Amino acid sequence: MTGRLRAVIADDQALVRTGFRMILAADGIEVAAEAADGDEAIAAVRRTRPDVVLMDIRMPRMDGLEATRRILAGGAEDTRVLILTTYDLDHYVYAALAAGASGFLLKDVTPEHLVAAVRLVRSGDALLAPTITRRLVERFARRDTVRPALHRDLSQLTPRELDVLRLLATGLSNAELADRLTLSVATVKTHVARVLSKLGLRDRVQAVVVAYETGLISPGDPT
Repeated sequence: MTGRLRAVIADDQALVRTGFRMILAADGIEVAAEAADGDEAIAAVRRTRPDVVLMDIRMPRMDGLEATRRILAGGAEDTRVLILTTYDLDHYVYAALAAGASGFLLKDVTPEHLVAAVRLVRSGDALLAPTITRRLVERFARRDTVRPALHRDLSQLTPRELDVLRLLATGLSNAELADRLTLSVATVKTHVARVLSKLGLRDRVQAVVVAYETGLISPGDPT
């Protein structure tokens, strides 16, 4: 992917926006716009078409969850959303991941981690911190069995693809998946891409949510 990375910062606290802008700008990342609530965030994304949106989950008028849903459902296929939160075990964060956010960051993130996270999701990867993400999903998945946050029919997956999804949901990297399944990393990447494509998922974060909400993996299962 070429060209300068462009971001939108959505947070109702001006001091947070200013701090994040300075950190990103110092690393050569352009902040195309700022927003103080969800409505402004949606308008900013439509106007500037950024690569990444840093989205506070709790904002006035329209919160970050609803803004994330609308942005990702509105045709912004190349825009990735990173959720900003004060608490990692937050059901709003879980719902945002299910809606297609590529990961989340705690607001006390270090400058180095912030920059690395923005660049990572821009490349098409998900910000999947295995321990934190799995703990979050285990806590909130399948609470609503009538209307799960993200449901997909797994019958279209091959047995091998089911194995890949099951292990992927534990937070394993492609290299770790390859080692566990005795496959090449290239083959694992192909399997992961097919799983995401068949299930209509944006990235690995949504795959983790699906694995839990369909019962393919359950809280407490061994890794």
